[in-house]
Amino acid sequence: MSPLEPEAVLEKKLIEQLISQGYDKITIKDEAALNKNFRIQLEQHNKISLTDNEFDRVLTHIDGGSVFAKAKKLRDKFCLDRENGAVWLEFFNTKEWCKNIFQVTSQVTMEGKYKNRYDVTILINGLPLVQIELKRRGLELKKAFNQIRRYQKHSYGNLFNYIQVFVISNGVDTKYFANNREQSFKHTFYWIDRKNRKIADIEKFTELFLCRCHISKMIARYIVLHETNKVLMILRPYQYHAVESIIKRAVNTIGNGYVWHTTGSGKTLTSFKASQILEENDKIDKVIFVVDRRDLDYQTFKEFDSFSKGCVDVTKDTASFVKHMNGTNKLIITTIQKLTRAVEIEKYSHKLEKFRESKIIFIFDECHRSQFGEMHKKITSYFNNIQMFGFTGTPIFEPNANDYKTTADVFGSCLHKYLIKDAINDDNVLGFSVEYLGKYKEKTLIDINVEDIDRKEVLESDMRLGKIVDYIINNHDRKTHSKEFNSIFTVPSIDVLVKYYRLFKERDHNLKIAVIYSFDSNEEENSNRKHARECLEDAMKDYNKMFGTDFSTDKFQGYYIDVAKKVKEKKIDILLVVRKHK
Repeated sequence: MSPLEPEAVLEKKLIEQLISQGYDKITIKDEAALNKNFRIQLEQHNKISLTDNEFDRVLTHIDGGSVFAKAKKLRDKFCLDRENGAVWLEFFNTKEWCKNIFQVTSQVTMEGKYKNRYDVTILINGLPLVQIELKRRGLELKKAFNQIRRYQKHSYGNLFNYIQVFVISNGVDTKYFANNREQSFKHTFYWIDRKNRKIADIEKFTELFLCRCHISKMIARYIVLHETNKVLMILRPYQYHAVESIIKRAVNTIGNGYVWHTTGSGKTLTSFKASQILEENDKIDKVIFVVDRRDLDYQTFKEFDSFSKGCVDVTKDTASFVKHMNGTNKLIITTIQKLTRAVEIEKYSHKLEKFRESKIIFIFDECHRSQFGEMHKKITSYFNNIQMFGFTGTPIFEPNANDYKTTADVFGSCLHKYLIKDAINDDNVLGFSVEYLGKYKEKTLIDINVEDIDRKEVLESDMRLGKIVDYIINNHDRKTHSKEFNSIFTVPSIDVLVKYYRLFKERDHNLKIAVIYSFDSNEEENSNRKHARECLEDAMKDYNKMFGTDFSTDKFQGYYIDVAKKVKEKKIDILLVVRKHK
C-alpha cells in the first residue's frame, strides 16, 4: 500500500469495509437531508408514524442544550403527547445496543460560522453519533484532531452535537476520543486488545472498534457523563477490558478475581464503571465498594458522585452503613473497618441477617494486606453468597508474601493486567527519570579509629537537607513543567519532615508547601523539637493563612480531606508526608 495513499482512497476503503460489516450506505448532503433521514430512522426504530407537527416537536426537544445535555437526551426517552394518548420515543437502545439501526455516510456539508464538509459519519437511529476524520498516510495525526477542534468551534450544530465518539486516522495510526471540548490531544487513545497490543491500522481498528455491536456498546456502557464538569468521558481500552472481565466473571460464575492496573491508570473510573454496571443487574442485590481509610471513603464518594450524581450512599459510621444496607440504593461505599464491625458486633449484625444469602458483590479499592487477615475472614464467614473483586497496582506474590497470603489466594485469578510498561508505552503515564545528584564521600567522613560513621546524623543534617531544599526550589519549575504537575515529598520520619518544613520556610520562594502526618498523643519527649502535634498545629496555621481555612488538630479529618482535595486540584505544590514503615 502506497505511503502517499490519498485521503479519498482511505475514505472509500473505510466506507466499503463498514458496508461489509453491516452498515447501510446513505447519501446525506446537508442538514435538511440529515433531518429527513433522522425522521425515517426514528419512526422505524420506534415502529411508529409521526405527523409533521409531531416530528417538529421532537426536533424542538432534541435541539436545545449543550453537548452534555444532548448526551443525556440521547439516553432518555421522550414523552410525545398525541391525540390518542402519549407515547415514549427512544433515541438509542442502551440495553440491547445491537438492536439499533446503523448507517454510514460521507461528505455531509454543514454551515455554521463557516461551511465545512465532514469525512465519514456513522449514524445510529439517524443521529450522527460517531464522526471519523481522515488524513492521508504520512500526515501527522494531530492535524485531524485539530480539524475536529475547528469544526466544533465553527460548524457543528443541531444533530451533530449528538456526536459521542470521534475517530481520527491517517491509515497507519488510528485513535478515538469522546466529544469533549475541554480535552487535549493527549486524551486521544489507541485501541488495544486484552493483551495490551496496539490496534493502530485503520482496517483492523474498523473491524474491532467500529463493529456495530462494539461501537454501540461503547456509547451505551462506556461513555461516562461527568456531572461535575458537565463533559463526556470515554473509557480507555484497558479500562474497558478490565470492566468486561469483571462483569463476565460476576454474572456467569461464582468466582472472584482481581485487576492489576498500574498506579495513575484511572482506577477510580474503572471501578466506578464496574460497580455501576453490576448495580444495574437484576440478579445482584447489593454492590459494596470497600476502601481502607476514612479519607478515601470521602474521596471515592466525591469521584463516584461526579461521574453520576446521587448514584451511591456513602456511610459515615457503622450504624450508617447498616442503615444504607437496608435502604433502596444498591451501590454503597464504605470502609473495611465499618464493614467488619457491622458483621462482628451483634447490635449491627442482626440487622444484616436478611442479607446473609443475598447476592452481594464486594469491590475492594486496592488489595491491601489489611484485607487478608481477620477482617477478611469475618466478612467472608458472615455472608454466604458473595463475590469479591479487587483492584491493585502492587499485587502480592509468593516471594514477598511472608506470613501473609498472596493476592491470588484471596481474590482468585488476575482478570486483567495493565502494567507500568504498558502505560509508558501508551503515553498514559510519564516515564521514569532517575537522577543521581551527588553523594557524601565516605572516605572524607570515616574515622579510622571507629567502626563506622553516624549515618543518621549525616543524612539528616541541616547542611544536607538544606542543599536538597535549595535544589528543589531552584529546579521545581523545570521539573514540573511550569507547575503542570505537583509532588508528594516522602521523608523517613516526623523529625526529618519538621526539619524540611522549617528549611523551606526559611528560604525565599513562591511554592505552596503543606504537610500531613499522623501524630501519637503519647509520644516520647523529643529534646530537638516540639511535640509532633504542636509541630502539625504550626504547619496548620500556615495552611490556614495560605488558603483562608480554620483547621486545627482537633479537626484533623477535615484537614486531611481538604489537603487531599487541594493536592488533586494542584493548589499545593509540594506535600510533605512521612513514609509508612511495614
